[in-house]
Amino acid sequence: MGQEIQKVDKDGFATVRSFGEMSNSFQAIATEVADYSKKAFEDGTRAFEQLIGAKSVEQAIEIQSQYAKKAYETYVAEMPKLGELYVAIARDASKPVKQVFSNKGA
Repeated sequence: MGQEIQKVDKDGFATVRSFGEMSNSFQAIATEVADYSKKAFEDGTRAFEQLIGAKSVEQAIEIQSQYAKKAYETYVAEMPKLGELYVAIARDASKPVKQVFSNKGA
């Protein structure tokens, strides 16, 4: 009976640890998304201010084109970072659970 209680405690601890890992990873994702959103907002505001000061249609089109290019490049650069963070969530959260199951076979 004592061994079974210890096993349940150990399994429960692994689950709690797994949730802790996920929480830390989600915080990292939230920080990354917030930083990206802040930068995107600032870039958009800057582009809008430039558009207001445009002297011609051609200049406005050039400003808009530069903004679109920069926004796309920033987005493309950000997505791999977020992808890596999501992979890290799955990897880190599954470690404690894998340890429990590998110890059951031993």
